[in-house]
Amino acid sequence: MIRKKFVAGNWKMNKDVRESLELIAGIRATLAVPPMNADVAVCPPYTSLESASKALAGSTIALGAQDMSRNDDGAYTGEVSGRMLVAIGCRYVILGHSERRQYFLESDELVNAKAKKALVAGLGPIVCVGETLAEREGGLTESRVASQIRGSLAGLSNAQLEGSIIAYEPVWAIGTGKTATPAQADAVHRHIRGLLATQFDQKTAEKIKILYGGSVNAENAAELFSMPDIDGGLIGGASLKPETFHKICVAAG
Repeated sequence: MIRKKFVAGNWKMNKDVRESLELIAGIRATLAVPPMNADVAVCPPYTSLESASKALAGSTIALGAQDMSRNDDGAYTGEVSGRMLVAIGCRYVILGHSERRQYFLESDELVNAKAKKALVAGLGPIVCVGETLAEREGGLTESRVASQIRGSLAGLSNAQLEGSIIAYEPVWAIGTGKTATPAQADAVHRHIRGLLATQFDQKTAEKIKILYGGSVNAENAAELFSMPDIDGGLIGGASLKPETFHKICVAAG
């Protein structure tokens, strides 16, 4: 099955409102002719989302958030709900990023609860999974990823899964300059697709976009994206530079 590629820029905790608008202007200028075979999204920090939504109006670039609450509303100081994100123009939300799992101790159960709320709100969850260096060296990559897939997607219907995106991000390759080889990355993507076929069904699994995240750059993007089960990328630091992000998007589409 031919799946349209998808590239999402995760800006993490970078760029205030002014800097976000400058970055969006640069991205819009370099992507004036959007890639034909790839969808593109950017995920600024919360404080820039509303301004970013207005700045992206009329473009083909979608807006995403970096996290959301498992709750709809109420006494949850500091939290932001899916409904709030939709109201300012978000179409996607990153969930279970390794930094959320590592620094904020987010569990598969919590990621699962957030994913369900995102789907009900009308957001496309980008659900992240991946192993640490110790787990890879210990031969635990497949079992760790399997556990995260089962837990993070538990109870979703086939239709809900089709509204979701998976991102495989080996923790040891995020922001380190290290990158899984295309063959290594594709092997895990293939494993994930097999897990989805078992947990859901083969037809649904073949439809799901599985992104690679882990030090993707302008030099390695084309080779990574050429692999049969890699459907694009969740891009970190390289998404903060318009020219580099443009090259990655072009490599996808």
